[in-house]
Amino acid sequence: MLKWALIFFVISLVAGLLGFSGISAATAGIAKILFYIALAIFLVFLVLAIMAGGIVL
Repeated sequence: MLKWALIFFVISLVAGLLGFSGISAATAGIAKILFYIALAIFLVFLVLAIMAGGIVL
């Protein structure tokens, strides 16, 4: 998911450099949403790993 966020971020930068501000803003918004979703998934798995580690010990 971070890969797609990075791809949309690069598209946003290129579109911004070429003057397509609407496309740039839209792809930047998509990249931001994908980043926050990936961050949330990471935190969920981190909490699950910590809880599983506590059970094993």
